Amino acid sequence: MVAVAVLIILIVVVFVLIRANGYSSKNEHERVSEEALKGKQGEAFIHNILMQLPVDYTVFDDVVLKTASGTTQIDHVVVSKYGVFAIETKNYRGEIYGNDNRQEWKQIIVTDVTFRKKWWKTYSYVTKNYFYNPVMQSVAHANAIKKALVDWPNLKVVPIVVFAGSAVLNGVNTQHHVVHSDQLLATIQSYNIPLISDAVVDRVKYCLIWNNVRDQVDDRTHVNNVYAAKQNYNDKVASGVCPRCGGKIVLRNGRYGSFYGCQNYPQCRWTSR
Repeated sequence: MVAVAVLIILIVVVFVLIRANGYSSKNEHERVSEEALKGKQGEAFIHNILMQLPVDYTVFDDVVLKTASGTTQIDHVVVSKYGVFAIETKNYRGEIYGNDNRQEWKQIIVTDVTFRKKWWKTYSYVTKNYFYNPVMQSVAHANAIKKALVDWPNLKVVPIVVFAGSAVLNGVNTQHHVVHSDQLLATIQSYNIPLISDAVVDRVKYCLIWNNVRDQVDDRTHVNNVYAAKQNYNDKVASGVCPRCGGKIVLRNGRYGSFYGCQNYPQCRWTSR
């Protein structure tokens, strides 16, 4: 009887572990899918806003251009005679903190939770998340567009980061455009000096279409390219080389303590924090 009881217990334990692992994998898969869906919803929301621009603006979505390290994917590109706009969309909430030089930005979400049995009491649950600097992303996108449009060196290419969610951007310090969705159209239309003719605009659009390799690169390939570029970045930092300009990384003392930065400061403002 003891042996039978032990066997039953073992079977129950194994069953519970299998179920737990199954649910864990499913939850992880669901979490990744939810994040991807949230990103797509944000991009669709921004697309609908961009479609409110006048007819002399052309909107391209999900543009993929080749780069020295592989490929780069741009959420939206707007082409006009006033300039070209590279738009990076983020669908986030909470408080956002970051600057132009920080490799990662921080998202803080404060949630008030009510006790189950003591409904009159609440406590605050704070979640911190980190994500790659979207200004760096947008600037890199703008540089990729400039290389594709090399025949028009005087054409302005403007990087813009737009938050489609309810994010609070008071903690963002940047020299670039980082705006909420309701500020996007005004930001684009603040560039109102014609730089090229309508005929040249058509040539620019054709060149951009020609260089767009979205139909040749699937999502998996692009993600692999991103990971490879990130590994190359980390390898340079680990070897003491600035990933931005190739200078030497040195220890510096700042207002808030010691940190590692590029020896070519102020020409290069890369830091490790």
